[in-house]
Parts: sequence; structure tokens; C-alpha cells
Amino acid sequence: MGVVTPFPASAGRPSQTGFERAELARILDLYGRMVAAGHWRDYAIDLGRDAAVFSAFRRSAERPEFRIEKRPALRNRQGMWALVNEVGAVLKRGHELGPVLAPVERRLMKLVED
Repeated sequence: MGVVTPFPASAGRPSQTGFERAELARILDLYGRMVAAGHWRDYAIDLGRDAAVFSAFRRSAERPEFRIEKRPALRNRQGMWALVNEVGAVLKRGHELGPVLAPVERRLMKLVED
């Protein structure tokens, strides 16, 4: 018999961080409502080794207005979810996605009332 060589990516952390189906559904639901309100027009998803990032744009040629970041390495510290604004300041951080999205949802309510 031959020598068995282990698959290189099988040990350690995963090679890519991603969104679970329920998380992505919640984010895309908010994105769809912001598009319907006429505020957002484009989005991008970046799946990296350390983080998964959903970016929402007012116009595709600009910096993203908001970034929703998932960093599993911060799960036991300040929370793996973060809402980051256009200039890179963290607006909200937490362990659950819902409360992190709350500032954007409040903004959506203001847009709909106007």
C-alpha cells in the first residue's frame, strides 16, 4: 500500500469565513427595504479568512455607507458582529445580529416617514 498524505486544509481554522443562510437572509431583507426606500443601490460581499463583510453603497462608485462585519475570532470578546460606517468608525458591536442592525433599521423608519 501507499503512503496516505493528509489534506492540507483539514487542520486548524477554516480557510474562509462566511454568512449562514439565516444571517444572510436578515441582511438581504434589510438591504431590499433600503433599496425600496431609494437609499441604497448596490452591495458587495467579501468572504475572507478572518471576516465576512457585507457592504452597502448609495452609489457603486463611492465608499460603502455601511459595512456589516462578522469576525468569529471576536465571538468571546466584544462580539463577532460589527456595524461600521463610511469613515471606518464602529457604530455598534455585539454578539447578536439583530441589535447590531438596529441603527440602520431606525434610519430606514425615518426614511419611510419622510
